[in-house]
Amino acid sequence: MKELTPETFDKEINKGISVIDFWAPWCGPCRAMAPILESVAEQMPDIKFAKVNVEEHQNIGRKYNISSIPCFIVFKAGKEIGRIIGGMDEESFMQRLKALL
Repeated sequence: MKELTPETFDKEINKGISVIDFWAPWCGPCRAMAPILESVAEQMPDIKFAKVNVEEHQNIGRKYNISSIPCFIVFKAGKEIGRIIGGMDEESFMQRLKALL
């Protein structure tokens, strides 16, 4: 899954629908969600999925007021349309994501 940086972030979220995973390497629930996110991304090929390491790119985390991770922000044409916060099983994540779309 693509890792975004301050240089690539805006370009990535400006077209179509994107789901961005805000995470950190020390976060257990973030690590647990990684294979779930990969699986969901395979099932939803029309949506872009990417990650932002909030430890390395704190400025992006601050810009989007990330206070709890994992945090998944759904963007449509550059605008935030919803958030999913916390770890969960794949079925729950998929249901919550579909509810936002």
